[in-house]
Amino acid sequence: MEPFNNYLNFNTGEILGNCNILIRHLSDMEGMYHDLEAARKIINEGDRLIYRVYNIDVPEKYGHLQHCTSIIYPGRIGNEYHMTKGHFHAQEDTAEIYLVLQGTGKLLMQKKDREVKVLDMQSGSISYIPPYWAHRTINTGNTPLIFFAVYPGEAGHNYGIIKSKGFSKLIIEKDGQIKVIDNPNY
Repeated sequence: MEPFNNYLNFNTGEILGNCNILIRHLSDMEGMYHDLEAARKIINEGDRLIYRVYNIDVPEKYGHLQHCTSIIYPGRIGNEYHMTKGHFHAQEDTAEIYLVLQGTGKLLMQKKDREVKVLDMQSGSISYIPPYWAHRTINTGNTPLIFFAVYPGEAGHNYGIIKSKGFSKLIIEKDGQIKVIDNPNY
């Protein structure tokens, strides 16, 4: 593989160059939101865009560094904020770093033993996600939450555990405040 450059538009979060774009609408996140009725209604009304990922085309193998930008658009499904699906790494002993370029949000992390950590995300924050922690990013603001991520090439993604059980906590808006609550379905 040869060295290369790509270019990041700091205003939009888009990466210009050799990348794959992953687009997630609400219908792509079936069962991720607690309020299933609100989710179905929004899907039927136009299937809202929740987030995009611009992933640089790098081999998914040891020795390489995957890197991407994620853009989570503002909004809520019921009282839950827009969020990513969340995942463990397929290679569980790998870590990840997020650098927030703009916006505000929360980084929800959970180990298999149900230990949970929630970090604030804001422009300039650098979040370290250690090995063995599932992670989900939530936009709690009124503008897009845009962050740059770097992780080992071999890390991979395991969405299955989160899809089947979710996280033990939800990030919601209640009485105009951001709240972390127990997930009643966990």
